[in-house]
Amino acid sequence: MNRKMIFYTVGHIALAEAALLLLPALVALIYLEKSGFSFLISAALALCLGMLLVIFAKPDDRLIYAKEGFAIVAYAWLLLSAIGAVPFVIGGAIPSYIDAFFETVSGLTTTGASILTDVEALDKCMLFWRSFTHWIGGMGILVLVTAVVPNIADRSLNILKAEMPGPTVGKLVPRSRDTAKILYIIYFGMTAILTLLLIAGGMPIFDSIVHAFGTAGTGGFGIKADSIASYSPYLQWVITVFMFLFAINFNLYYLLLLRKFRAVFKSDELWFFTALVLFCIGAITFNILPMYGTVSEAVRTSAFQVCSIVSTTGYATADFNLWPGLSKALLLLLMFVGGCAGSTGGGLKAARVVILIKSIGKELKRLLHPRSVKTVMSEGKRLDDETLNGVTSYFAVYTICIMAVFVLLSFEPFDFETNFTASVACFNNIGPGLAGVGPASSFAEYSGISKIILSFAMLLGRLEVFPLLLGLNPLIWKKQK
Repeated sequence: MNRKMIFYTVGHIALAEAALLLLPALVALIYLEKSGFSFLISAALALCLGMLLVIFAKPDDRLIYAKEGFAIVAYAWLLLSAIGAVPFVIGGAIPSYIDAFFETVSGLTTTGASILTDVEALDKCMLFWRSFTHWIGGMGILVLVTAVVPNIADRSLNILKAEMPGPTVGKLVPRSRDTAKILYIIYFGMTAILTLLLIAGGMPIFDSIVHAFGTAGTGGFGIKADSIASYSPYLQWVITVFMFLFAINFNLYYLLLLRKFRAVFKSDELWFFTALVLFCIGAITFNILPMYGTVSEAVRTSAFQVCSIVSTTGYATADFNLWPGLSKALLLLLMFVGGCAGSTGGGLKAARVVILIKSIGKELKRLLHPRSVKTVMSEGKRLDDETLNGVTSYFAVYTICIMAVFVLLSFEPFDFETNFTASVACFNNIGPGLAGVGPASSFAEYSGISKIILSFAMLLGRLEVFPLLLGLNPLIWKKQK
């Protein structure tokens, strides 16, 4: 175990957060808000901690193996959340540190679940930081550090594997650092285009920036009590389209830039994801049509909410708690599926769902024809047993974790629907659930212990369980004999 390399890299993460905390301080300066000093204090804290780790934990070698990758990701995300919560407490926006920690974890994991009951009362610098945490966590802070810090580590692909979502993670180009750069260039470019389109539609510049952060990171922290409902149909459609786009595997965008169109359209995951979204939009539109004045309004509302839930963004233009049972059932299904692998979306991932469906089909054929040899194909390639076993194992652990969180929340005096969808929404990084945690409600009524459990669930879901559990396992620190 290369202990020094772990602390050295985490130190760089702290330094990166110190720099990022200066942006909301700048926003406070622009709008003459006194609460901006809380970001300067937090930045100084992160700077001091980062400098200590970088100076005193400078490693002799910079090799990162799987164990180091898991530990770095686990401790980095916990440190980011712990420091990121400090400005809310110092600035008085969220006096309770547990509440502030929940809000920050929700932001960084791009969940969007909130304990705030009056979000419009917050200063703009606080609103900016909430939404900016979505953008930071969407592609991954460690991916960012790998891209911008020269020679931070050898074999940094182990960091990308531990942080990037999906059944498999590979390099777009030979060097992991260049892969990280490409991902962030695409991410930044799409965010900038979205911001300009929102401004062109009449949305104020500040609103456009924070909503672009929330859409790009598929997070969904709103700055208004009604989320996106009060904005124009044009702006709702723009956000709808980009929620869908940010839920697609970013590797496909790289292939598009290389003009490898045939490879893009061979993606089983893309076809499945698109078909699922279109089917749910059509079914929900038909189901809710009597509740809305026109077909266009029903289509727009349905499309927005479907893309919001399947991308795990969590924005809302309607209180879907009031929708018929079929519509709510389809939205609950989408909560589990989530976005594509290699996107900023959460959930189980469409790629895993496709592989699970194909694996079931393979098993049924094997039962009918025991002597035949069947293989599972994906993207025109045969999937090896390691990938198949990894998907089925993750699905089992995924299910167990959601059930465990649900059982722990059942000690709260809320109904089944509230506690179950709160567990699903937090673990899948969606944000709103149903009933007491619906789009018109918040998580404020949960106890401090439950908020800690849900915070841990959000981190487990964002890092896909294993990096966090293995990274925090004290056994990995022991030397192998």
